[in-house]
Amino acid sequence: MNEIILWISYLLGSVSFIVGLKMLSHPESARRGNLIAAAGMTLAILATLFFYRTPEGRPLHNIPLILAAIALGSALGTWGALRVKMTAMPQMVSLFNGMGGACAALIAVMEYEHYLVQGPLVLSTISAGLIIGGISFSGSVIAFLKLNDNLGDFRFKGQNILNALLLVVLLSLGVALTFQTYYSPVLLFGVAALTLLYGVLFVLPIGGADMPVVISLLNSFTGVAAAFGGFLYQNQVMLTGGILVGSAGTILTVLMCQAMNRSLMNVLIGNFGGGQAGATAGVQGSIREIQASDAAVLLAYSKKVMIVPGYGLAVAQAQHTCHELEKALEDKGVEVKYAIHPVAGRMPGHMNVLLAEADVPYPKLLEMEDANAEMPATDVVIVVGANDVVNPAAKNNPASPIYGMPILEVEEAQNVIVMKRSMGKGYAGIENELFFSPKTRMLFGDAKDSLQKLLNEVKNL
Repeated sequence: MNEIILWISYLLGSVSFIVGLKMLSHPESARRGNLIAAAGMTLAILATLFFYRTPEGRPLHNIPLILAAIALGSALGTWGALRVKMTAMPQMVSLFNGMGGACAALIAVMEYEHYLVQGPLVLSTISAGLIIGGISFSGSVIAFLKLNDNLGDFRFKGQNILNALLLVVLLSLGVALTFQTYYSPVLLFGVAALTLLYGVLFVLPIGGADMPVVISLLNSFTGVAAAFGGFLYQNQVMLTGGILVGSAGTILTVLMCQAMNRSLMNVLIGNFGGGQAGATAGVQGSIREIQASDAAVLLAYSKKVMIVPGYGLAVAQAQHTCHELEKALEDKGVEVKYAIHPVAGRMPGHMNVLLAEADVPYPKLLEMEDANAEMPATDVVIVVGANDVVNPAAKNNPASPIYGMPILEVEEAQNVIVMKRSMGKGYAGIENELFFSPKTRMLFGDAKDSLQKLLNEVKNL
């Protein structure tokens, strides 16, 4: 009976993961989908605690300690999730993802000795889980530190060669673990240490503009590592969850690379978007400023306005003010939409989450292709804190590191208003040709303050 209850619980948990993932595809159902998947995970955990039996028929030991650990982890996770600001959401995603990788690696370390007698097939899953989980953990920690501005880009001559050699050594030792016939803690912990080192060196040189791709890739690593753990334990719900996370992360990584018109290998070894690799010669020309009062008149008497959100919008926590401006313009008969670039922000879907928090209707959010099709018929584009995703150098300058990357073609609109604190370069460290266009007017200042001034001026017209 215990086995039947456990099997049914795992089946329900697996189905809940699939349903939850499907519901995450739309903002209106995403919250519900997340709760359904969480309920399935809770059911699977409780069923394991109370209905799992060893081959000898014994229940799990130390259930009070396990429940205490779950309570502690849940409390810390809830506290962190409630306190995190929207600007720090990518950091939190990286950190939580890294914890998943660490769990998979720890499972491999703890179970290696116990499963040693079962041969190469089982040991290969342990070895793969250790390597992939360890890389995900240490790489995610480095990504967290870089996103949190605690760590800059670091590279040296021959770093890609060193990384390649280290990976070959690591894989060779992983094969040795797979065919080991006796327990060798030196080999096991040596592989674990090299795995953590490789994760650090793997992410360290990757530039900031590629962070969304890196986060997505590391997320897929964690899923794959968890799937190996499910295979090891013959646990259906763990296997299903890992496969879903791994496949979804892989698909998202491919889509992100397509959005940047770059291969994954180019992202990983190209060092794009950091240090001197992203530097280009200064763009010639002059900038033109605009005051909030003049910008308000231009917006209020337009037929169609497009808003391009970027990381600066998140930094200023200005999404609610932006939504208020949108509603004020619509009250005056202006059609307002949002143009979303796939890699805007610091993680996949960052802008979508940001605007959803402000209750912006999802149909107003246009994907890049749809937004570009409407740019020529747009009277004014407001660029709020975005930089690299609207840089015409991606189309016009073959020498630019972002050349060939699809962008939001805001220069096709009749007028462009760019909100920035200063003339500083974007995350990729590249000068933006858009700022010097005759169509462009710069509105300097904090995004939230500038939007509030615009809102007040529009209401007073």
